[in-house]
Order: sequence, then C-alpha cells, then structure tokens
Amino acid sequence: MSPERTHAYRRVVHTLDELGPSKLLGGEQDRIRLAADNLIFSSDLVEDGAREALEDAESLCRALVESGRWEQVTATRLANDLYGCGPGRPVELRAA
Repeated sequence: MSPERTHAYRRVVHTLDELGPSKLLGGEQDRIRLAADNLIFSSDLVEDGAREALEDAESLCRALVESGRWEQVTATRLANDLYGCGPGRPVELRAA
C-alpha cells in the first residue's frame, strides 16, 4: 500500500464524513465505503471484487449527478479518489 493510496482513502472517508446523511443515503454510503475498502486492500483491479465495487461506485456517482443531488465536480472528485485507493494508474474516470 502506497502513501498515495492511503491519502486517497482518507479523502474518500473525509468526503463521506463531510457529506454524511444529508447528501447520501445509508446504502449509498455503504457502497462507497465497500469500494474504498476493496480497492485499498487489493493488489490489482480483478481481485476481491475491487473492479465490481469501483464500477458500482462510479455508477452511483453518475446517478447522483443525473438526479441533481450532486454536482458533477463532487462526483468526479470522489470517483477519482476511489480510483486512487486502488493499484491502478490514475486516469480520467467515467464518474459523471
């Protein structure tokens, strides 16, 4: 686990704490937390459901933007931070 991944994980946790139940339902928070946990402990994106959890979180980010509950910048930042928790190289995500 690299310092960059650890910092990305902290940013995800901070985002969840900051937004909390006012912007995310409990199940939505759980989906994001599951993705972050799977990614931080994975050595590649195909093990332990990491890719599926990341794709689910990206789908959630898109849905939050499409519904008007979130701004695109917030969803993109969270999606990028989630990706940063994982072992892959940072790239532009399909968050929103």
